[in-house]
Amino acid sequence: MCDKAFSKSSILTSHTGKSTDEKNHKCTVCDKAFRQQAPLTRHMRIHTGERPYKCVICDKAFREPSKLTTHTRIHTGERPHTCTFCDKSFISQSNLTAHMKIHTGERPHTCTFCDKSFRTTSQLTVHKRVHTGERPYTCSVCDKLFTCISSLARHMRIHTGEKPYKCTVCDKLFLSLSSLTRHNRTHTGERPYKCMVCEKVFRSSSILTIHIRIHTGEKPYKCTMCDQAFSQQTQLTSHTLIHTGERPYTCTICDKSFRESSKLTVHMKIHTGETPNKCTFCDKSLRDPSQLAIHTRTHTGERPYTCTICDKSFRESSKLTVHTRTHTGEMSYECSVCGKLFSCLSNMNIHMRMHTGEKPYKCSVCDKLFGTSSNLTRHMMMHTGEKPYMCSVCDKLFITQLNLTVHMNKHTGEKPYKCSVCDKLFGSPSSLTRHRRLHTGEKGNEDCQALPTA
Repeated sequence: MCDKAFSKSSILTSHTGKSTDEKNHKCTVCDKAFRQQAPLTRHMRIHTGERPYKCVICDKAFREPSKLTTHTRIHTGERPHTCTFCDKSFISQSNLTAHMKIHTGERPHTCTFCDKSFRTTSQLTVHKRVHTGERPYTCSVCDKLFTCISSLARHMRIHTGEKPYKCTVCDKLFLSLSSLTRHNRTHTGERPYKCMVCEKVFRSSSILTIHIRIHTGEKPYKCTMCDQAFSQQTQLTSHTLIHTGERPYTCTICDKSFRESSKLTVHMKIHTGETPNKCTFCDKSLRDPSQLAIHTRTHTGERPYTCTICDKSFRESSKLTVHTRTHTGEMSYECSVCGKLFSCLSNMNIHMRMHTGEKPYKCSVCDKLFGTSSNLTRHMMMHTGEKPYMCSVCDKLFITQLNLTVHMNKHTGEKPYKCSVCDKLFGSPSSLTRHRRLHTGEKGNEDCQALPTA
């Protein structure tokens, strides 16, 4: 058939099966067929659950010896497969092959639903479940469904508390290898993924993909209940819980519950007092790396999220999302008590505390309670004396960015606050508030006489 020669008849038989495309070895459970007995034997372990190859270090078990070999390299640190473009190394050839496509731009696997292309068939398979709604993997503890086995495995660690991946620099533990890899870049400063539009660099390809959607406006994940679209699957998953009311992640100290595990992780630091993320500009420490990234932009002035309608820019993508609704008029969230509408859920939640009287944020110094974390943060600066915002003209310090902005209006002469009654302009919101009382009659008539005549 092809004149290829072999040293053993068994190899010839195996090769011949491949050449003729014969699949004589059939699974008795699901009827899947294979050309050789060895792949069938490995496949049968999916049905039997057998995992005969066990790691001697962490007791994790595998169906195939090759999987165990690759896994062992996590413990030994061995990365024998090196990229010829950037010298990055990997524990398996398949990981290297997938990585190489980042450099070549090759995405040979295309979705038949939306024409989106992927570097690997496994990525395509998982992606298609976004369209089909298929979630074949179920958590045995809480019955939560997942689109891929790796997501289920990571989720299970929430229940078991297992964090098998350890940073060799700071000993921090992680649920997944990808999280550890991204974390290591905080030590090395490596940002290997570059946006071709604005040349901004990122620590992970997934963050780059999400960033590119800022430029393209792509929002491929659509809610089936309200048609709202999102740029990330995690955003859609979190949003869906708004409709179901589900908050699966509960604090063991105060019983407060959250829709996302990341929100619970950040919340727990309120109780522990942990603020491990330190600003290099002002030594301020924050609970969350994302909070630190946003805070750092107050020093650098960076505003990477720009409105495509009015060109106004923002430090946070969430602020841009809310701002866009001022153009569209979208008010998706309604107060169940008074019917007031809001453009974002956080504003509605804060508003609800006016009805409930809830003040969940407590000052650790004087025990004063607050309805929002931002109010508590500003209040704490009264105790610490911290004033992180400095005027670039006269070096005066301020507790909040708003106070600095209002102060700057004195230097620039700008008066952005306009009275809706008489069109008079003011440099600060407090000045406008005092002025409005002239119209409402809160002040005496002698003040009203000072108003400019029409």
